[in-house]
Amino acid sequence: MSISTLMRNFPLSRRLTRDEAIDLIGLDNLDLLLAAAARRRDAAHGRTVSYSRKVFIPLTQLCRDVCHYCTFAHPPREGEKPYLSIDQMVAIAEAGKKAGCKEALFTLGDKPELRYRIAREELDRLGHPTTLSYLAAAASAVHRETGLLPHLNPGLMTGEDIDALRRVSVSQGIMLESVSERLAEKGGAHHGSPDKAPTARLETMRLAGERNVPFTSGILIGIGETRQERIDSLLALRDLNDSCGHIQEIIIQNFRPKPGTRMENTAAPGVDDHLWTIAIARLIFEPSMNIQAPPNLSPGALGRLVAAGINDWGGVSPVTPDHVNPEAPWPHLKFLEVATKAAGMDLTERLAIYPAFARDTNRWLDQGLRTTVLHCIDGDGMPRVDDWCPGHVGQLPSREIEWIGRAASANPSADLGRVLAKAQRGGALDESEIVGLFRARGDDFTAVCRAADELRRDVNGDVVSYVVTRNINYTNICSFKCQFCAFSKGKMSENLRGRPYDLEMGEVADRVIEAWQRGASEVCMQGGIHPSYTGQKYLDICRTVKDAVPQIHMHAFSPLEIHQGAQTLGIPVIEFLRELKAAGLNTLPGTAAEILDDEVRVVLCADKIRTQQWLDVMRAAHRVGFRSTATIMFGHIENYQHWARHLLRVRNLQSETGGFTEFVPLPFVHMEAPIYLKGRARPGPTFREAILMHAVARLALNPVIPNIQASWVKLGADGVRHCLAAGVNDLGGTLMDESISRSAGASHGQEMTPQEMERIIVSTGRIPRQRTTLYDDAEVGLRQLSFDSALARMSGTPEKKVHSAVNA
Repeated sequence: MSISTLMRNFPLSRRLTRDEAIDLIGLDNLDLLLAAAARRRDAAHGRTVSYSRKVFIPLTQLCRDVCHYCTFAHPPREGEKPYLSIDQMVAIAEAGKKAGCKEALFTLGDKPELRYRIAREELDRLGHPTTLSYLAAAASAVHRETGLLPHLNPGLMTGEDIDALRRVSVSQGIMLESVSERLAEKGGAHHGSPDKAPTARLETMRLAGERNVPFTSGILIGIGETRQERIDSLLALRDLNDSCGHIQEIIIQNFRPKPGTRMENTAAPGVDDHLWTIAIARLIFEPSMNIQAPPNLSPGALGRLVAAGINDWGGVSPVTPDHVNPEAPWPHLKFLEVATKAAGMDLTERLAIYPAFARDTNRWLDQGLRTTVLHCIDGDGMPRVDDWCPGHVGQLPSREIEWIGRAASANPSADLGRVLAKAQRGGALDESEIVGLFRARGDDFTAVCRAADELRRDVNGDVVSYVVTRNINYTNICSFKCQFCAFSKGKMSENLRGRPYDLEMGEVADRVIEAWQRGASEVCMQGGIHPSYTGQKYLDICRTVKDAVPQIHMHAFSPLEIHQGAQTLGIPVIEFLRELKAAGLNTLPGTAAEILDDEVRVVLCADKIRTQQWLDVMRAAHRVGFRSTATIMFGHIENYQHWARHLLRVRNLQSETGGFTEFVPLPFVHMEAPIYLKGRARPGPTFREAILMHAVARLALNPVIPNIQASWVKLGADGVRHCLAAGVNDLGGTLMDESISRSAGASHGQEMTPQEMERIIVSTGRIPRQRTTLYDDAEVGLRQLSFDSALARMSGTPEKKVHSAVNA
């Protein structure tokens, strides 16, 4: 196969061999190589180019090495302290935090105490045996005082050094620069620099990999190496990553001559040479590898760097200079955003620890850093860029609102466009396609919302429905230890907030009667798994409800309660469901689903029913004639793959049974949740994720589930308005007595009147419709009663007048 043919058809399933890479050294058609690299980048990273908003902290500029291109390191200077004080470093970090930085990049010379007496004396005064010991103390102080995430460039390290620094940093880095031993010979760029020995640097990286340290490395081009040596350097890094999987980015940095150095007259590599090396790196590594080029070192060629296959700009600081390249100022972030957009990509912020690593904090982070990272990431490991969270009454993020609002002008990337078209045709998406939808940002985010809304209009028209219902939580005593739940109380509960209760059947009946008198067509009933409850208790509840108001629709009992009830009676689930049906149960809520993936459930709700049990209960319920809802509770410990699997499992069951009436996303409300208070969960989904869950559900569940519902309790009135522009056609129930979300810390009200519900709907240009549980129109009399009752309460009319009118 010719080189040209290889480049035009290079498969994503494999990487360049050494021989193939060497064959590309003299390739005449650079554009062919760049196009192959860009295709490979796009397949894994889509249309995003990331960067980290950082503050640069030069702990010391003393170094025992004498690299002939470096102006960062210098000998001791009179009147200048050899090390920044911890107070100085914290102050730099504080300034960065105020400017929105999330990364504290510590850069320093290699082991200056081995060369300079002043360094040893200062370390003695500071109470530290080595520079790396002082670095650990500084990183710890910065993280403790500012919450910034330290990334360290410490140079050569022993295993013990790496262990100590892992406890205070989210990532570490060391540039390989080159495997060429020639560069250490006399006249070479690394002559007199023992820490630049390639074998020593590779050994440090190997030790870091053994210790699960997210690591940054790369090569420096134009310092005397050949293209073949660049290839061998990249292959050495690839071999390391194949063994340990810890290299999170490869930097392709171009040498720039600096006045006052021995290499000041050495020509910098040309732009085409830089582009060739970036493209080769992209093809040598797996598509998911992050390939970076610093934007301040090629200010006039940013678009061409993107075309060569990079997906990251590295750290960019709004407050501190690049101390390694002080002559090259960072581009302003607005300029970088514009330049990235001009190259057909979206600029996206990341953390010092890359998303794939942040999604697995148990492996990649020390326990002392996990909570900080969890609290500042979304479900994909990207940083949260605003302070919105479900249940919060604060202002919605303006950027996402702008993205939703500009739907008419958004053009999706080619791959995303194909997925959207497939979903709108009713084709079943696979896991990777659904994950890709959840990763949509910028124009792609807008395009997903628009596609979902177009599909909603085709399926539901412009009508938005809601149901007048009363929640009756008959007990908050629960023997289960779900890590997300702040509702349950009792000896076995994780979080004792409020007083435990267990309603008498008379109280249940009174609440049902009151709900009917207030115009409710439904009572929704769920509770904790009380240790004394058996299946008979659930049968008694059904009979109590139907004896009180035979006409009311009883929507009750999660699959967990059904499973537990059948188990306590010693009968099959399907038999218990038949008994419940005979006792008056009408439909089932699809709660207790949380995330339908046991990888998540074993942590989130270890003693609860597993995924297959939830699906089996719902399958049996549908088989005996029950309809039910389906839910997802998202934004805690799971990631986008788990969301996709959940949607696929719901879709597959619906294709089999047709029993689900609607899909209801329930954003995790974190404030009082035990797993969050223990530092082991995120603070709910971001607003972008909350909107996307509704939009992606509309697309992924088309055409099998026609109704997508938004929860005003979790999202607030403004939040659900925006969901109505992203595929939602239902706003759920008026609730009357919602207590589960309130227990978890939600700030939104316990009841929404029909007037308020319809005001929200009309404000978006939609047509309100009060419905029944099964999506028929509400009876005219009940609808009028629901409005009259709400109006009477708002105007202070005594409740007895409403009751007398009902009774008449």
